[in-house]
Amino acid sequence: MIRKRKIAIAGAGVAGMALAILAAKQGHEVTLFERGSTVSSMGAGVTLWPNAMFVMQQMELDEKLRHAGGVPDRMRQFDQHGVVQTEFDISAINSLCGFPSVTVLRRELMSLLASELESLGVKIQLNCSITAADVRPLGLQFDLVVGADGRMNSAVRQALYADKVTPCYHGFVNVIGVSRPEENLANNTICDFRGPGQRFGIVPVNNGRCYWAGAWNTAVDRERPQEEWYKELHQRFRDWPDPVKKVLLSGDTASVDRIFVHDIDPLPFWHRGNILIIGDAAHASLPTSGQGACQALEDAWHLSLILKTEDEPETALQRFYQQRYLKTSAAQRVGRELAGKFFTESSPQPEPLLPATHISASELSRFWMQGLTSLA
Repeated sequence: MIRKRKIAIAGAGVAGMALAILAAKQGHEVTLFERGSTVSSMGAGVTLWPNAMFVMQQMELDEKLRHAGGVPDRMRQFDQHGVVQTEFDISAINSLCGFPSVTVLRRELMSLLASELESLGVKIQLNCSITAADVRPLGLQFDLVVGADGRMNSAVRQALYADKVTPCYHGFVNVIGVSRPEENLANNTICDFRGPGQRFGIVPVNNGRCYWAGAWNTAVDRERPQEEWYKELHQRFRDWPDPVKKVLLSGDTASVDRIFVHDIDPLPFWHRGNILIIGDAAHASLPTSGQGACQALEDAWHLSLILKTEDEPETALQRFYQQRYLKTSAAQRVGRELAGKFFTESSPQPEPLLPATHISASELSRFWMQGLTSLA
């Protein structure tokens, strides 16, 4: 029989809301704190690979997500002149994994998770900023305190570490957005265009919609107005192949954002006592890993399983770290390796797009599904 716990979660992002859903379904009393005035939808869109869709199935949200998103069956990498360099068969790896890959606008993924929480009677406490000083007192009020409060300014991570964990900037900006081109793009193909030090990715969703990101090397400049970044994006990519031009001309300006891309070094621990960090707060990876949201969802599912069987917090959270550390560290490492190849100005020929690397489809499927289906 599952011992019912009082669980406090800081951060209503993918990891925090997924854990809240899974924990509430087990009968735990969940309080979810969010510093913002609304549920954050930072990021234009996300690709949920089969490992993430496995977790969505455990939450009984996979069919709703498929309805909201797209199901790509291939990825193509092009040079900046539109010449195909590599192609990867997504449908083949989906078949090996036993789950689809789904692309979805981030705002629709977050809305889906928030609606599920509402149906479970879990209210998100908005405008409630948890500081590092608040974390220890929360640990006395709750059986478990979980920090899912992001890569950049995690208060729970700060409470765990005497010395601040400083996110690492990797020298490039992502300018992101959503478009609905008048002339539809290929609905089943993720396209990646790359030249030295620059990259433009286009991910179809559904109903003619897509999300995209243009990236290039630059220093951090938070004072520069958003419209200036958007103007530079157009200047840099205006002579690139037609699909790039089409999404830029049809971009929804309200969706455009610029993100200075950071990750964190692998951490030696994620918990102390009954306080734990998960998701980006614990193991933020670069977007080049393709696994940020996927690993956040895996965290939520693994932790929910451990809560079923472990009563003592220290044992439970140490077990969670041991289960998750190697896989999340691998995602961090891959993201860094690929970013280094993508954004090296001197590279005469960019390396192939993830996942079309030297790893085979069977090896990639084993990695993605590692630690999942055998425990379901």
